[in-house]
Amino acid sequence: MLQEILVTAVAVGSAGLVYVAAAARVVKQYERGVVLRLGRLRGGVRPPGFTLVVPGVDKLRKVNMQIVTMPVPAQDGITRDNVTVRVDAVIYFKVVDAADAIIQVEDYRFAVSQMAQTSLRSIIGKSDLDDLLSNREKLNQGLELMIDSPAMGWGVQIDRVEIKDVSLPETMKRSMARQAEADRERRARIINADAELQASKKLAEAAGVMSEQPAALQLRLLQTVVAVAAEKNSTLVLPFPVELLRFLERAQPQPGSPATPPSPPTSTPAPAAELRDESDELRDGIRDGE
Repeated sequence: MLQEILVTAVAVGSAGLVYVAAAARVVKQYERGVVLRLGRLRGGVRPPGFTLVVPGVDKLRKVNMQIVTMPVPAQDGITRDNVTVRVDAVIYFKVVDAADAIIQVEDYRFAVSQMAQTSLRSIIGKSDLDDLLSNREKLNQGLELMIDSPAMGWGVQIDRVEIKDVSLPETMKRSMARQAEADRERRARIINADAELQASKKLAEAAGVMSEQPAALQLRLLQTVVAVAAEKNSTLVLPFPVELLRFLERAQPQPGSPATPPSPPTSTPAPAAELRDESDELRDGIRDGE
């Protein structure tokens, strides 16, 4: 009798161990468990830790509650200003309701991926090329709202959407490069013109000051000569005053003006005539003495 009781107890214990082993489930900290009993949702969401289900009747499905990083495949589209581009993005989302993620949608990952691709193509068609290149923050917010609206019914929350890269045709890249080069050239010319204007004003002020003190021009000339000579050059350049050129120009006779008549030459007595006069005077003096 005792032996039969022991055998029965061992059998019950073994059956219990087998049942516990078959019914035992472990839900990790970043997961939530959804129990389907004969195809119907049973109770609430199972929290992390150890839990039991009815073997053969209940089916436990675990849902990852971590943030999922999903790349969106590159999408070809035409912008509002008729430029063909290729845009790819990345989406960050997480499950906030494990029961809805299992019941409301067949595969929430695939559903979010398809919604992100269609929303990205829609954003491309509604935007200009300049917005895609420089105003991405606004486009990211619009893309996030477009994906988050239907995803809320699936128990999924969109955390962030980022546009990664915008690929342009080679012809468009060359055109943009020429445009940027022309714009930089325009700004360089404006800066040079502004510098010339300021320099001309300063030179005009300097000329006004030097005109009041003529010696300042000579000092400036000497400073220039010293500065040029300090460079150890074989050629020394000296500035030529413009006033001297004007003086020479005024002194030169103009073509077509009446020529000045030459002055008559002055006659100078020849030395022989002077000696003849002196000899005559000496002869006259001798006669008077006699």
